[in-house]
Amino acid sequence: MRFNIATMLTEARRLWPRRTMVQCADASFDYATMDERTARVAEGLRRAGFAPGQRIVIHLPNIVEFIVAYFGALRAGLVVVPLNPMLTPDELRQLMLDAGAVAAITAYRTVVEAVGGEPRLGHVAVYAVDEMQDADGLRRFAELEATGPGDRQVTPVDGDATAIVIYTSGTTGQPKGAELSHLQAYISCTAESELLDIGQDDMTLAVLPLFHVFGLSSVLNIAVRRGEAIYLMRRFDAQEMVDAIGRHRLTVLAGVPTMYIEMLAADWSKADLGSLRIIVSGGAPMPVEVIHQIERRLPQVSYVEGWGMSESTGSGTINGGPFERRLGSIGRAVWGVEIRVVDEEGNALPPGRDNVGELVMRGHNVMKGYLNRPDATAETVRNGWLHTGDLAWRDEDDYFYIVGRVKDLIIRGGYNVYARDIEEVIHEIPGVVETAVVGRKDERLGEEVVAFVVLEPASDVTAERVIDHCRNRLAPYKCPREVHLVADLPRGPTGKIRKDLLAREALGAAGG
Repeated sequence: MRFNIATMLTEARRLWPRRTMVQCADASFDYATMDERTARVAEGLRRAGFAPGQRIVIHLPNIVEFIVAYFGALRAGLVVVPLNPMLTPDELRQLMLDAGAVAAITAYRTVVEAVGGEPRLGHVAVYAVDEMQDADGLRRFAELEATGPGDRQVTPVDGDATAIVIYTSGTTGQPKGAELSHLQAYISCTAESELLDIGQDDMTLAVLPLFHVFGLSSVLNIAVRRGEAIYLMRRFDAQEMVDAIGRHRLTVLAGVPTMYIEMLAADWSKADLGSLRIIVSGGAPMPVEVIHQIERRLPQVSYVEGWGMSESTGSGTINGGPFERRLGSIGRAVWGVEIRVVDEEGNALPPGRDNVGELVMRGHNVMKGYLNRPDATAETVRNGWLHTGDLAWRDEDDYFYIVGRVKDLIIRGGYNVYARDIEEVIHEIPGVVETAVVGRKDERLGEEVVAFVVLEPASDVTAERVIDHCRNRLAPYKCPREVHLVADLPRGPTGKIRKDLLAREALGAAGG
């Protein structure tokens, strides 16, 4: 079947040419303008000699050029490899080599340093956006647009061909590139947009990084699929986010728990957030107490929690929306996706809180595989089932509840301890902003439970109070014996807490 996901933009332009597609702080672009710009970029890439199936890196923040480059490259039949702008030259060099990139579109000198430091990348054409300084000798992204739109065609490709390569965060090893096809990207954003009931009258805040699958699939792709508008923010700032929602009457907000925690602490006195109707959270489980705070502040909002991975095109489950919402759950499987909880032998486990196993799924959303990593693919996708690495249980109605990661399971004195159970209890303490629970090696018990806690500036909560609260609410073997009060928690590029770094810190604090 021939299908190119860039068709979403050409169809949106055909139906709603003058409808706003992208709103920024100081500019607005309708669908006709964005379609024209991407057609020019696609033609420029063709004339530059790039062929369908070749991989092109997009190394940009949330700016309009990201969207133009993304749909322009797809339109030309190229494979898009979005990379985090915060990566170092060494990290970029490794990923560009792994991807076999033939070109890169960037606003940063780090790409130039990465290419210049590796002879094997000497063939890579680097296009600099206009805001990039000191770009002598590089090609200009504007030159691609200046070539003219040609015949405006969308290059036909096989629907199962790779459209996007999303690199995993690499917090537990070398990042791997998940290959997502045109049809996978299309079906995932279509199914998700229908479940969320996002339509043409909506404007979504695009503050999630577009290089990440959450921002790319659940914000940008959904918007274009449904003909809605996005308000594009270059980077996350809680106060700017609150002000933008009030100023531009935004209706949909998608983010990770960290963003919402900081948003609740921002000044709302000069912003009317009454326009918001949907809040979507993903990337990590949202503490139940934070959900309660959001709903008290924004009673008109439909709060929806989703769960997915780079390897599943960002989709998997939804809690809320058209389904009953159950606190603490990641919800039920989205359309066309089958999810199970299995034991170590791959046998499906029955419902019940005591039947914890690994969450696995299969369906249209599961990646084609890891680029150039057949062994890693075979380890992760077995008999069509994607093994997620998440520990979970399900209830009688097939709502799923994540309790931690397989690699993060704490085994203390022979008992299984799930970090999220403890984190939810610590979040009940007034003054607690965030917490993360990890295990550290212990000669006597195997592992000991350690909690890291971030407090509000004026809080008088002590480590002893946290321990006492846990003793009153949890079985003795679950209670943390060590509590570290910290200013903040280490995070990866998408805001996820780096528990691997906390585990090292806990071991170091214990003299291990």
